[in-house]
Amino acid sequence: MRKLILLATLLISQITIAHAEFSIPGYELVHTVPVETALATPDLREPLQVWSEMFDSAKTEIVLGQFYVASKPGAAFENVINRLAAAGARGVKIRFLMEEKGKSLSDTGTIERLKQIPHLEFRFLDYSKLTGNGIIHAKYMVVDGDTAYVGSQNFDWRSFEHIHETGLRITDHDVVAQIHAIFEQDWQAQELIAQGKKVAALNQHSVAAHDQSAAFLIASPNAYNPDGIGDSEAEIVKLLAEAKSEVRIQLLDYAPLSYGPNHTRPYYAVIDNAIRAALTRGVKVKLMVSNWNTEKPAIHYLKSLSLLPGMEIKIVTLPKAASGFIPFARVIHSKTMSIDGQIAWIGTSNWSGGYLDNSRNMEIVLRNQAMAKRIADLHQQTWDSSYAQAIDMMKDYPKPVKGQE
Repeated sequence: MRKLILLATLLISQITIAHAEFSIPGYELVHTVPVETALATPDLREPLQVWSEMFDSAKTEIVLGQFYVASKPGAAFENVINRLAAAGARGVKIRFLMEEKGKSLSDTGTIERLKQIPHLEFRFLDYSKLTGNGIIHAKYMVVDGDTAYVGSQNFDWRSFEHIHETGLRITDHDVVAQIHAIFEQDWQAQELIAQGKKVAALNQHSVAAHDQSAAFLIASPNAYNPDGIGDSEAEIVKLLAEAKSEVRIQLLDYAPLSYGPNHTRPYYAVIDNAIRAALTRGVKVKLMVSNWNTEKPAIHYLKSLSLLPGMEIKIVTLPKAASGFIPFARVIHSKTMSIDGQIAWIGTSNWSGGYLDNSRNMEIVLRNQAMAKRIADLHQQTWDSSYAQAIDMMKDYPKPVKGQE
């Protein structure tokens, strides 16, 4: 009888594990469901658990590249920072690289708290010193050189509770090594810039990705990608050119525009042209963006794109939190794509100029049917929800409320 009970317990534990994690060899899909919504992903673990486990497992080194940092007392994210601090306290070497421009979005108390962690070195890098107007927009970490995380989640308490986010925990040795190489490249770039020295470009021409592999990393900007890492901008165009029947895309925002001097928005047609070419071939494209994307002039380009045969666009508006307005939250922020149910793209970049050409971003491409289907299903859940509404050609969309009510 005792053996039967033990066997039943083991089976139940295995079932629990199976329903708490969705993964393929080398990659676990990780997701944040905004609280107080009807969305649910019980088969996907949350970054609160995954990040904490990664920090707890660290033995020698943790490196992090982040856009900005923010926490607050009582937030669930506090546990993540406590786990990082515990790693530093037991002697793990930690290097934290943050975008200089991210200071305006950051909580100064969180920055100072991180700086006080034993064995942690904190640096700011102004990425525009490399590319003219870029930023560190990638959100990633590597632990002990054998596990990495890449995704849309910022080092921000809101990303763990009030924002729709998607990322990957990675144990694929080759990809982890490449992510670590990107960190080392940018860490060394910061050293050179701090010394008043120039950072030499690594690539003069677009580097092709190993895009027939089952899994591969792409990154931007191409000029500062370490050896063997393909160009994100060029690869998105190639992936869209592969599409035969359907492409599903989820983004914070999309616009065939870049960011120029004096608040100008120069035309940036790279991705827009690729989408239009796919539509011309008869591919159906379902693009889902956040309500932050309704700013002018971006909304005009979305309306124009939505007129094309085969193109559907929905705008997602999440309800305000019960506690009241939360700045820079209650929004979909995931950056994902599924092509023909065969290819998954999961990354850190928005689809407009400045991100895939001049800023540090990175994406994982997986030629895996199971992952592509899970990304498509994740897209479908929000697409079918009451939060997603088809773009209205006749509507004069109000300016979205982001940082202040």
